[in-house]
Amino acid sequence: MARTGGFWKLHGDGSVPGPGAVVAPDERLSWPRTVGIGVQHVMAMFGATVLVPTITGFSPSTTLFFSAVGTALFLLLTRGRLPSYLGSSFAFLAPIAAAKAAGGPAAALGGIVVTGVLLALVGLLVQRAGSAWIDRLLPPAVTGTIVALIGLNLAPAAWGSVQAGPVTAVATIAAVVLSSVLFRGLLGRLSILLGVVVGYLVALVRGEVDFSKVDGAAWVGLPEFTAPSFDLSVIAVFIPVVLVLVAENVGHVRSVAALTGRDLDPLTGRALVADGLATTLAGLGGGSGTTTYAENIGVMAASRVYSTAAYAVAAAAALLLSLSPKFGAVIASVPAGVLGGAGTVLYGLIGVLGARIWVQARVDFSRPAVLTSAGVALVIGIANYTLTVGGLTFTGIALGTVAAVGLYHLMAALGRWRGTDPGDATGADRGREAAVEPASPASAPRPDLTR
Repeated sequence: MARTGGFWKLHGDGSVPGPGAVVAPDERLSWPRTVGIGVQHVMAMFGATVLVPTITGFSPSTTLFFSAVGTALFLLLTRGRLPSYLGSSFAFLAPIAAAKAAGGPAAALGGIVVTGVLLALVGLLVQRAGSAWIDRLLPPAVTGTIVALIGLNLAPAAWGSVQAGPVTAVATIAAVVLSSVLFRGLLGRLSILLGVVVGYLVALVRGEVDFSKVDGAAWVGLPEFTAPSFDLSVIAVFIPVVLVLVAENVGHVRSVAALTGRDLDPLTGRALVADGLATTLAGLGGGSGTTTYAENIGVMAASRVYSTAAYAVAAAAALLLSLSPKFGAVIASVPAGVLGGAGTVLYGLIGVLGARIWVQARVDFSRPAVLTSAGVALVIGIANYTLTVGGLTFTGIALGTVAAVGLYHLMAALGRWRGTDPGDATGADRGREAAVEPASPASAPRPDLTR
């Protein structure tokens, strides 16, 4: 196949791939078809990407702006060989809430910046030493626990929002539940977005929506940028997010490799560095941290088009949307009752996705190292245990993560020494596929955590 004057080779005659064929990352369809696929990617990522800033109180337009910039940066650093969209990560929800309560939005942004820098450093290490050490440090037994405690730690926040508008919250939950089982394909994957839309309409009828900021917003303009501040007392709660993002990115690389039949492991380090830099940029300007998106893997699997050209189009489209302050103001006007309903479903899904990681990896809960470390960590996370050392405060997510990693490896090592726990080669060493960012099934929304 000859090149057509750009980075991407034209796939065949530019029409949809034939039976058994796929459009490779370095190929593209005709530009009209490529634009169409790119728009599908925007639709797939949109609901989750704007829901995070809506819940956390960040600017949706700013988050969308850095999502677009981050995706473009990802494509650049991976040399256009790894198709991926970087959207808002739900792993940041609990740390942002804790940081805002302790030090305000700027402190939360500082935590996002630190998370991005650490993730980039992990990427550099993976680039030099490979990713096998990640599998040993974070086996599915540990990763599943961390994901579960992050989701369940947010349960009180969901209840608080539900109390602000219980009728609207129930309508939102009902809409999410029904759309996830009644619709197939893309609509099924957008069930949370559809639920928010229905909840918003119910809130509108009930007079719960405040349009004051929408009326005063311009149609075209730059998003609102906010500088971070750095507070050591809240940064610790963001450290567990690094572990989740590592698992998400590694799982994403391996999922795309399986779908395309290409060896993409050499790009794992670059993917981590790219996501780390994208998250850092977002934190520096007022956006939510980013991660690779499983919904977009679903679009690729359905269309058999893995062209990174489509992601370049998606990034450009998201950038254009972010340049409308009125669009951002409409999203920001979503009332608390809607957010509480969506959060009830979403936080529960994140918690259960931790269990899904255990099931897919066939984690052996007859092992004391697995059962005890998971049980202790979950109670610490759900009850939101707090430890203050000097001027530093460690909350449930940070303490639960330390308990999950530390207890598991300590108990496993002692068990091997005493011969009481020989380990589990099937569950602990299976690899990262079971710990990928929660790749949503066709009928479920994507909660962005390992995703």
